[in-house]
Amino acid sequence: MTAEPLSAVWAAGDPAASALVCPDDGTVLGFAELGERVDGLARALAGLGVERGDRVCLALPNGPEIVELLFAVTALGAAAAPLNPAYTTDEFAFYLGDLAPKLLLLPEGELAAARAAVRGSTAVGEIRTKGGRVEIAAAGAAAGYEPGSPEDVALLLHTSGTTSRPKQVPLLQRNLVASARSIVRHYELGPDDVSYVAMPLFHVHGLVASTVATLLAGGTAVVPRRLAPGRFWRHLAEHGLTWLSAGPTIHHMLLERASPPERSQLRFARSCSSALSPELLRRCEEAYGVPMLEAYGMTEASHELAANPLPPGERRPGTVGVPTGAEIRIVDREWRELASGEAGEVTIRGPGLTPGYLGNPEANAEAFGDGWFRTGDQGVFEDGYLRLVGRIKELIIRGGENISPGEVEEALLAHPAVADAAVFGVPDEKYGEVVAAAVSLAGEADAPALIAHCRERLTAVKVPAVIHVLDEIPRTPTGKLQRRRVAAAIYGE
Repeated sequence: MTAEPLSAVWAAGDPAASALVCPDDGTVLGFAELGERVDGLARALAGLGVERGDRVCLALPNGPEIVELLFAVTALGAAAAPLNPAYTTDEFAFYLGDLAPKLLLLPEGELAAARAAVRGSTAVGEIRTKGGRVEIAAAGAAAGYEPGSPEDVALLLHTSGTTSRPKQVPLLQRNLVASARSIVRHYELGPDDVSYVAMPLFHVHGLVASTVATLLAGGTAVVPRRLAPGRFWRHLAEHGLTWLSAGPTIHHMLLERASPPERSQLRFARSCSSALSPELLRRCEEAYGVPMLEAYGMTEASHELAANPLPPGERRPGTVGVPTGAEIRIVDREWRELASGEAGEVTIRGPGLTPGYLGNPEANAEAFGDGWFRTGDQGVFEDGYLRLVGRIKELIIRGGENISPGEVEEALLAHPAVADAAVFGVPDEKYGEVVAAAVSLAGEADAPALIAHCRERLTAVKVPAVIHVLDEIPRTPTGKLQRRRVAAAIYGE
């Protein structure tokens, strides 16, 4: 397979066809105009002194503008580091200190928290939209540049930090294109497809799956500036959406305001970023009226690794499907491959895999070996389909019994009053650890009733010893569960 630069994305479609659409203000960018805008912004960035290998942070809301700017940074061979605009000053200070960017791009006059965190030689570029075009305020004369190559770092992202300090993950241009091409193949995407970008564009899910893969297929990405669940159902019909991808949290939000149109062009819906409960899958298929395909992806792999197939292929609820963008094998602690049906750690290798964490030789030595990467996920192959059991470091060991938090969470989520759930281990003098849980509710229930509900579905060792009711379960912006924050919120750790 020939390595490709990211510029293949905006060169992929019919020049006259729509590439990006913003439903909030009617903005429509064709492929030819997108390419012209990316080139113009790249020249403006070059005029500001951005060069190949530099780092540019972007703290911008969703919308066509951040897509144009991300592409423009990579067109120079520089690395784009998108940040969550909702970060606090302390969070911005950590990420800016860790990344040491040459330039930070912000909405003009906004995000005081980010501005307060800027230190050292990092310059701030003000982004504004004028006459429907993105501009970098006070930019000097445009300059020429040498186009980025497949081997240039395109994105610098951080691991979610749910189990350790966030690590820098460099993704090369060829990593992103390879991952997007596998998504195009698996879901049979083409020029007639229209995706809905429901996920934030500072994360590979929204960027690679919903946006880059769609454009690489010559299709159209509908990019709202803000996800409004009520408006989604109107956009579904107005823009002829053929697919959408989101984490379970966002699917749940969309279903809360469900108002399916009489006619829909949806072919399928996709769920990724965290586990999808059987009950939510059922509700999604009922509301969307199409198959829900659960997938498995991660930052280090430039997103998708496995997914359930489109019909007429067999879908297996409860699994994340078959390998798509990578080779996958299940191994023990000594990297020995296990037989089908045996649970162990999921390891991967493939063209989307990062070359390694930056500046973290200890983490690289632990996670990488002979081209393979330890994901930290526990899984098992069942007739070629991958079932994820849980995170290796999150397994609860009660009296020598390994307990997956995900299995207990699934039991809790089967209760009609439970909106969200988090399960974790707490120290116990007798058993070493016992199972504890936190839930948020969408109906009437109390802890004893929920414990009784779990006893009907789980063996005794897996039933939570205690259940706490919270207003909200802490999650990352992309919907990943933050178990440490849940425990800290309850126990003050």
